Amino acid sequence: MSRENTAAVPADEEPRHLLVLPDRDAAEEAAAELADRFGLAEEPQLVRDALAGEDDAEDAQWLLVLTAAAGDLDAAGLDAFAGEWGGWREEP
Repeated sequence: MSRENTAAVPADEEPRHLLVLPDRDAAEEAAAELADRFGLAEEPQLVRDALAGEDDAEDAQWLLVLTAAAGDLDAAGLDAFAGEWGGWREEP
């Protein structure tokens, strides 16, 4: 299971890709599948993306943060992958 992190990504780990997913369950399942499907050495970082003033984790979006350690991944493939989970890819 991925680690949940509500802090910003450290500067030395600049994100290469951000996948935005609708809820925690989808994000956790997608993180495991992403690592398997794309041959990642480790699962991406899981980050809760709450809107200002939001305290309920159920209402938050969740981000999968892929850093340089994830290697070169195809943006189109990540777009399609995120879509399978009801999410999308954003440019960092």
